Amino acid sequence: MSFSADWLALRESADMLARAASLLGKLRLAFADRDEITVADLGCGTGSTVRAVAAMLPNRQTWRLYDYDAALLAAARARLSAWAQNAADDGAALVLTWYGKTLRVHFERINLVSDMYVVTDAAPDLITASALFDLVSPQWIDLFSQTVATRRTAVYAALTYDGREEWTPPHEADAAMLAAFHAHQKTDKGFGVSAGPDAAGYLSRAFSALGYTLEKADSPWRIAAEQSALIEALTQGATQAATETGLVDAAIIAGWLAHRRNASGCVVGHQDILALPA
Repeated sequence: MSFSADWLALRESADMLARAASLLGKLRLAFADRDEITVADLGCGTGSTVRAVAAMLPNRQTWRLYDYDAALLAAARARLSAWAQNAADDGAALVLTWYGKTLRVHFERINLVSDMYVVTDAAPDLITASALFDLVSPQWIDLFSQTVATRRTAVYAALTYDGREEWTPPHEADAAMLAAFHAHQKTDKGFGVSAGPDAAGYLSRAFSALGYTLEKADSPWRIAAEQSALIEALTQGATQAATETGLVDAAIIAGWLAHRRNASGCVVGHQDILALPA
């Protein structure tokens, strides 16, 4: 599945604040003795992982951004060009300079279901992904981890939804709406039946079984009332999901939506994972 560039732009500030600083620090330490690094970003969207992580990595970075959506790859190129202090295309890559760091960024359209070998054959030092693993299946997570482990590649997986939500003020339909959302999330998003809120557990167990060292931290969204556009998008998404499952009566959904549009805040649980080869 794919998401719109507008939705990704809307959530990026919440994502940036939510990322676990402790894990970003450990990521920096993991590559502190390196002069350069190669990174593969899966499901890159508009390139938010680059903007979030570049400061933690060595001064010379080569990024390969992978997505199936050509429009998002084009948006990533534009957003990163605007973000950098200087941007130039040398014919082989987009070359960015940003506070003493040089990033060579490649954009590649691939299907991660069938073309994971493209990622591993490029032999990156680090694989990153943001808000991806709750959308893939447990079977894909197993295949991914086994494929990555053959190369002993480090993995930084951020913002994996973990199923926890707390709205303020509460509403009597919150539990039913959340259960319906989870049921919808565990449908097939193109990778098989999705892991949904169990994804962080699947990912941790898979890499632990392969001898990796696991570092985990909570990275919840903490959304305030003034972030009304994000609250509106979340409530509309939950409403659509609950409606499609048929698990909640339409009148209850309508009442919940009307109440939620006046929410004063929301906490949405995520987890960040750093998996390092022994």
